[in-house]
Amino acid sequence: MKPNQSKGETPLHQTVAEKMQFESAGQSIQIEFTDQQLSPHAGTATFWSFVHGSGWGELVARHLPHPEPTSNNALSPITKVFGFVQGLLCGAKKLTQCAYLRRDPMMPALLGIKRVPSQSTFTRFFQGFTGAGKNLACFRPLFAWGMQQLPGKREGYALDFDSTRLLHEDGHQEGVEVGYTRVGTKPCLHPLLAIFSEERLVGGFWLRPGNCSCANNVVGFFLDLWDNLPAHVRLRVVRADSGFYVAELLRLWEQLGVKFIVVARLTQPVQSLLRRETCWLPTDLDGTEVAELDYDAPDLPATARFVAIRHRIKDKRSRAGGKLLIDCPGYLYQVLVTNLPRTVPLVDVWRDYNGRAACENVIKELDAGYGLPDLVCKDFWATEAALSFGVLAHNLMVQFERKLGWQEAVTLGTLRYRMFVTAGIISRPQGQTTIKLAVPQHERAWWRGLWEKILAPNPNCNAVENRPAFA
Repeated sequence: MKPNQSKGETPLHQTVAEKMQFESAGQSIQIEFTDQQLSPHAGTATFWSFVHGSGWGELVARHLPHPEPTSNNALSPITKVFGFVQGLLCGAKKLTQCAYLRRDPMMPALLGIKRVPSQSTFTRFFQGFTGAGKNLACFRPLFAWGMQQLPGKREGYALDFDSTRLLHEDGHQEGVEVGYTRVGTKPCLHPLLAIFSEERLVGGFWLRPGNCSCANNVVGFFLDLWDNLPAHVRLRVVRADSGFYVAELLRLWEQLGVKFIVVARLTQPVQSLLRRETCWLPTDLDGTEVAELDYDAPDLPATARFVAIRHRIKDKRSRAGGKLLIDCPGYLYQVLVTNLPRTVPLVDVWRDYNGRAACENVIKELDAGYGLPDLVCKDFWATEAALSFGVLAHNLMVQFERKLGWQEAVTLGTLRYRMFVTAGIISRPQGQTTIKLAVPQHERAWWRGLWEKILAPNPNCNAVENRPAFA
């Protein structure tokens, strides 16, 4: 017997490689290597089949501010976009993690690119976004494309405005400033978003420094979005929290004929109305009452109505949806300002505003699924570009789910485990690129239905279940 004189997969002459093995539940498991071209992300072929057939990549390539490379070995700008989006789908939170996909032999074929860029290539790519003009010229058409895919609705859509805080404790990047957050004053960024909550689609995204107010530049943001709306997308109502209770914005909506519901700030004049003998009307919810306040605000539109809601504390499980007033114990109070006609019942105004809670789930999904809190670059406009592509990846996923006919919202994290993290082997027998998915026999019918739906040239009503039959 030869002694184990060398380690590794290819030992020297007349020696034996040392075995790699471990014990598991009394069973010995041996570890070896293979030269087969395996990928742990072969399931993302479904998503990229949809993207390649949608025309989204061609649209991005036309509006990127980067010149096409002159060297045959250089990577095109769209290659970097595809590599970055794929990294987000696979759970990357940083540019370095996106570059790890260079190890995956299936990525070039799936994405239709030469190779996945390196971390330094990603960095130089985002440094090409050097100002607001370049960013708007690139991303406005991409957000417009997403809104163009929305089906027309006779009653129109509800558009929700919100902002979020992206914490960055190191605080040395441009735009990372100390601002008010839920955990106190922290270095952060303060993006502004407009979301079609019924469809979970983001219609607009602007990045702002962390020390600005919620309503900072919101008028310009809305005007840009208003000009970018496709002709068939009508707004039924615009909804926002008290951070957007700005007279200039409400007057603008009134001038444009846009209906709105915004949370009013509980200033002293408004609180004094709540302390008086107000005629509270009961609702079908125990402990919740509504009233219309006779309040004349000279800086607001003449059609503005003030709708007050109070919730009895003992009947409410949480503090969300109201404010406790010292002079009015036992209740949580909330006041909405709206220009909806007086024929709309007060309780319906309140219920309509409550639909805005769906946009909070979209923001949570952007943070948890697409890594928005971690996608920060040294330059401010580069950071906005990286975050914008993260938001656009979310919009693509919404369109992908609609293509499959799914009505129930599915998070990216769930999709990773159900579909994207499916292993596969890529080979090229007789010059035909072939991907073999490692799918159990009892799940293959679901996968075939999935591919039939994606590859169908015309839309059809044959929806696919949003999960395989695990057994």
